[in-house]
Amino acid sequence: MRRALPLILFALGLVALGVAATVLLVPKAGQVATSSVGGPFTLTDQDGRRVTERDFAGATHLVFFGFTHCPDVCPTTLQQIGDVLQALGPKGKDTKALFIAVDPERDTPEALKTYLASFDPRIVGLTGSPEEVAAAVKAYRAYVRKVPTKGDDYTMEHTALVYIMDGRNRFVNALNLMKPADQAAAELAKAL
Repeated sequence: MRRALPLILFALGLVALGVAATVLLVPKAGQVATSSVGGPFTLTDQDGRRVTERDFAGATHLVFFGFTHCPDVCPTTLQQIGDVLQALGPKGKDTKALFIAVDPERDTPEALKTYLASFDPRIVGLTGSPEEVAAAVKAYRAYVRKVPTKGDDYTMEHTALVYIMDGRNRFVNALNLMKPADQAAAELAKAL
C-alpha cells in the first residue's frame, strides 16, 4: 500500500486538475477567463504571523498542500519546487511557494519552520486552526482526509497538485513537475 500511495496521490492530483479545468468560467468577448479555484484564507506562517491571500497578491506564486510527517510525496515535491525556483534564476527572485499544512494538529508554526529549513527559503509554511485549514482546502478545491494507521498514529491523504496562482490570486495552471526543473521553470516563467 505504501508504494501505491504516491501513485494514488498523483492520480488524485490529476483528478483535481481535471476538476479545476472544468470549473473555468467561459470568458465574454475581450475578457480573460477566471477560475473558481483559490480564494480567501487567513492562516499563520512559520514565523507566527497571520497572513491572508492578499499578502501574496501582486506576484505569481505557487500553492501546495501537504504535511510535515509526509514520508515521500511532500518532501519530494517541495524539493522539486525549490529546484524550479532555482532554475527561474533572477526572474524568480520574488516568486513564493505556499506550503499549506493539512495537519494542523501536528504542523504548528514552529514545526513548519524546522521542516522548511531544509528547502528553498522562498517556500512559506502556512497553518491554522482546523477550520482555517479546511476553509483554504475548500477554496482551492483540494482533497484532504485523515487516515488512521498503527496505534494512535495517522497519515493524511491530500491533493498533490502544485497550483500556479497569478498576481490577482487566480488559478493559472498546475505546475508540471514531471518535466525537468528547467523546463518546468520555463513554463512557470510564462506566468510571471
